[in-house]
Amino acid sequence: MTEKCGRSSTGVAPLKFAQQVRAVLAPLAEPEKAAGMRAYMKDQFAFLGVQTPQRRQATRTLIRDFHGDPLPAARALWLELEREFQYVACDLLTQHADDLPAEALEDLLELVSTKSWWDTVDALAHTVGALVQRFPALVERMDQLIDDPDLWRRRIALLHQLGAKSDVDTRRLFDYCLRRADEKEFFIRKAIGWALRDYAWHDPAEVRRFLDRHGARLSALSVREAAKNLKA
Repeated sequence: MTEKCGRSSTGVAPLKFAQQVRAVLAPLAEPEKAAGMRAYMKDQFAFLGVQTPQRRQATRTLIRDFHGDPLPAARALWLELEREFQYVACDLLTQHADDLPAEALEDLLELVSTKSWWDTVDALAHTVGALVQRFPALVERMDQLIDDPDLWRRRIALLHQLGAKSDVDTRRLFDYCLRRADEKEFFIRKAIGWALRDYAWHDPAEVRRFLDRHGARLSALSVREAAKNLKA
């Protein structure tokens, strides 16, 4: 990613944007909160100690007024040490998802596979989903990702239809869940349940039918998560 970060855009330079983000976040840093946030994330990442409401308030104007390609700016933020910068990158990409071309999918997947954990991966899933909705030809790439060696890319495939409601392709949703049904990986089992639970808000009867037919193939965790939105 490093060599791509210097790419220019029609808006603010990527590294300059990262500096602007640091300028508004650094004064809000709270070391005591940073320690707790780091512990919650299994000591994988450093933190400034800026919680989500304060972070979003501090960066709202920067993100709203951003012009140009958001991907180089997101890459620059991804290179920053503290985890809040990756969160700002995800917020930036979510805000400007409609500006991304179909080719941006591979760039997003590069971020998925870098400094990977559920927090950034799940945020990026929404941007990936928005891109797939706008460019249906990208469905073929999702069909590949569900079998990808990278568990986080498999999770993206499972979660990219979150919130799509009536636009959910149920055939793909259920097929993806079954293709990953035998996995032991916690984050995949959880994602299967989450994807089904989310669709159950829109069509609980369809999800119940799926669980009645195939629940025995799924892990107990997946079934438990999937059933949370189903009435007894």
